[in-house]
Amino acid sequence: MAAHGTGAGSRPGPVPLGPGDGGPAVAGLLLAAGGGRRLGGRPKALLEHRGRLLVEHAADALVAGGCRPVHVVLGAGREEVRARARLAGCVLVDNPEWAEGVGSSLRAGLRSLAGSGAQAVVVALVDQPGVGPEAVRRVRGAHRSPYGLAAASYRGRRGHPVLLGAGHWARIASAASGDRGARDFLRARREAVVPVDCGDAADPSDINVPADLRLLRPPPPSNAPPAAGL
Repeated sequence: MAAHGTGAGSRPGPVPLGPGDGGPAVAGLLLAAGGGRRLGGRPKALLEHRGRLLVEHAADALVAGGCRPVHVVLGAGREEVRARARLAGCVLVDNPEWAEGVGSSLRAGLRSLAGSGAQAVVVALVDQPGVGPEAVRRVRGAHRSPYGLAAASYRGRRGHPVLLGAGHWARIASAASGDRGARDFLRARREAVVPVDCGDAADPSDINVPADLRLLRPPPPSNAPPAAGL
C-alpha cells in the first residue's frame, strides 16, 4: 500500500472542517480498486456516469458531503485512473493486493489515514452511482466520538456509506479480509451501529454484473440543469 498525493483536475469549493482546532474531524474513504471481474474485467473506477468517470462521481460525493481529507484506494487500472481521473485534492492510495477483495482495500485505506487527525471516516464504494452527497452528509452527521459507528439505512437494511470512528480502525483493519470489509466487525456490534435513514436520499444499488450497467446514466443535455446528488 502506498499513498501518492493528489490527482489531477479541479474540485468543488471549500469543505467544512471539524470542530475544535479547525482540523479535519471526519475523513472520506472511497474504495475504488475493484477489477470488475463479473463485468468482463472492466475496472469499476473507469466506468462512465453522467459524462464523468465513476471514481470522480463517488469522490465528489464525499467531498460535497463534507468529508476531509478524502482518500481514494486504487487497484485495477490504477495507472489509467491516475492519468484520466480528475481527483485533485484527494489522496490516492495504491493497493497492490486489490485482487484479494474489498477487505484489502479497506485495510490500505485505513492505514493511509493514520496520522491524518481525523476522528472518524465515512467509507463509500465506487460502484454505487446512486449514493450522492446527501447520504454522505447524513452519515457524516452521525459522528459523535472517535468510537462512534453509523451506517446508512435503506428500508431497515444497513448499507453504505458507513462511518467508522478512529478508535476502531486498527481492529477493523486487522479483521478485514476477502470481500467482507468491515461487515463482520459491524455485525458483532450491531447495537452500537447508529442507523441513518437514507432511503429518500440515495439508491444503494451497486454495479456487479452487465445487467447492472443500466444504473449508469449518459451525460445530461448541455442545456439541462445540474443533477442534484444521484
